Amino acid sequence: MLNEQPIYKILLPRWIWEEAKDNEHFKQLVREYMRRYPEYTVKSVKDGFAICVRKG
Repeated sequence: MLNEQPIYKILLPRWIWEEAKDNEHFKQLVREYMRRYPEYTVKSVKDGFAICVRKG
């Protein structure tokens, strides 16, 4: 448990769900949006949030 990184939640904008045509397109839109947060790595998406860990 000592090596576990803290989890961060980044709210994803509604337009990602509105524009996504399928699951792969959704993932692409999330990746594009998360470029605004280069210090985070997305582990999953849950309840409208990108669940992330901090790089480094």
